[in-house]
Amino acid sequence: MSLQVEKLEKNMAKLTIEVSADELEKAMESAYQKNKNKISVPGFRKGKAPRKMLEKLYGAEIFYEDAANELIPDAYEKALEECEEEIVSSPKIDVTQIEEGKPFIFTAEVALKPPVTLGKYKGLKVEKADLTVTDKEVDEQIEKERENSARTITVEDRPVKDGDITTLDFEGFVDGEAFDGGKGTDYPLTIGSGAFIPGFEEQLIGAEIGKEVQVNVTFPEDYQAADLAGKAAVFQCTIKSIQEKELPALDDEFASEVSTFETLAEYREDVKKGLEQKKADAAKRAKEEAVIEAAVAEAQMEIPDAMIETEQRQIVEEFSQRLQMQGLSMEQYMQFAGMTAQTLMEQTKPQALQRIQSRLVLEAVAKAEGLAADEKDFEEEVKSMAEKYQMEPEQITKTLGERGKKQVLEDIAVNKAVEFLVENAKEGKAASKSSKTGKSAGDAPAKESGAEE
Repeated sequence: MSLQVEKLEKNMAKLTIEVSADELEKAMESAYQKNKNKISVPGFRKGKAPRKMLEKLYGAEIFYEDAANELIPDAYEKALEECEEEIVSSPKIDVTQIEEGKPFIFTAEVALKPPVTLGKYKGLKVEKADLTVTDKEVDEQIEKERENSARTITVEDRPVKDGDITTLDFEGFVDGEAFDGGKGTDYPLTIGSGAFIPGFEEQLIGAEIGKEVQVNVTFPEDYQAADLAGKAAVFQCTIKSIQEKELPALDDEFASEVSTFETLAEYREDVKKGLEQKKADAAKRAKEEAVIEAAVAEAQMEIPDAMIETEQRQIVEEFSQRLQMQGLSMEQYMQFAGMTAQTLMEQTKPQALQRIQSRLVLEAVAKAEGLAADEKDFEEEVKSMAEKYQMEPEQITKTLGERGKKQVLEDIAVNKAVEFLVENAKEGKAASKSSKTGKSAGDAPAKESGAEE
């Protein structure tokens, strides 16, 4: 195998990879063996026609695609090892020569790691966080625990009120016609939860068990079911049961049941300490994010589109894995959210760009400040990983291999760069506010169409 590297504009490169004619011949023979049983030739039993006979009948190109698919992954992997440039994207492959008796040649267009020109990164201003925990916040946290400890009581002698847990049947109509997804039977709905479209739940307040009530609503203009967006609808609803929560008394007995403390005063103090720790942790993360964002704003770099696209695909794959853990497929999510694969990719672009810029700047800071990871750092990280995954450290090291070890060392150096930026930051009025607003692909799936918003 031979490799030629041609630098292109905007931190792109074209790798020209050549594989010997002998290797192509082996791949062609492998393709023949793989496909011979699928091809019928008059006068021969299936799988018995010689390769030359098949190539004479159908042309040698009958095996080209399978041969190329066999050669490209291994040849590209070898090219990556040989290439002195740091490649940071998936390749765009193009076969330029495939002919029996000649070398196999293909090109791979890739993004190269862009250089970073650091601006100011020491003494960056970040907003000082307020770590004060108020009595109101303590009360709210305790109230949440009371809600979690509440028991439900069936109610039969009054109509629905705000906060009730109801079971109802409903059917929706638009212009007098029932629509898909607008019908539910024995549906659980907590009044005031906001689970249904605006105005729906409020109109159930005062409804009596067993009596039909009419609910008039208008679907939002941005409703995910386009055929319902902006339209007026009428729902015929029947409350079948009502339950309400009964909160436990706020006393020492409650405190002893929900904690290891015997008195409410001790429990309140522990809740306060917990909230203080949460605020401190959140402030630490916020400071890290702010100082990285400020350092990125001061730096200069040109990010290749291919690098961003590769990161976008990585984000989508991570999101898909999280969905699977929730029992959802990507196809189901996109159906629920009214999205396509293209719109999902577009949605991840700001996050992908932010990830790349942050990583590149932190790597540049680590290099500028000599913040490298050593063998001791690696051993400590492996020990931490072993505890997390309940494996022996030796197993972790073996699983990582040399490439994985290199990645871990780079990650440690990046973390050291974050610590360096934070230690050298100045707390005060923030230099800039985070632009990370709106929903990303990591947000919860949109609700299904029908009566729910």
